[in-house]
Amino acid sequence: MYYMYYDCFMPKRTPVSPPRVREPVQVYLEADDSSLLARLAATSGLSKAEVMRRGMRAFAREQDVESPMLRFVTESGAGEWPAGVAVDHDAVLAEAYVGRRGKTR
Repeated sequence: MYYMYYDCFMPKRTPVSPPRVREPVQVYLEADDSSLLARLAATSGLSKAEVMRRGMRAFAREQDVESPMLRFVTESGAGEWPAGVAVDHDAVLAEAYVGRRGKTR
């Protein structure tokens, strides 16, 4: 009976996602650019901010500007990994951390 009461009358908790940290940026656009942005947002179904984010990322790729995460993945792929790292990754990371910490002291 207790379980039925708890299940029926207790408020359901909805999972809370972690807050996203974003930096507000103000951009001044010419009338033509502003209407282009509005059309792109309307036809794609994306927000104006998302259209601008995607445009910025496309421009960065065009300029060969690499993101920090992509650089990390590339550097990690070039290094040698211990055998069994996929299965025992926690131990490998702990060993690397302790080894690094021991060298600095």
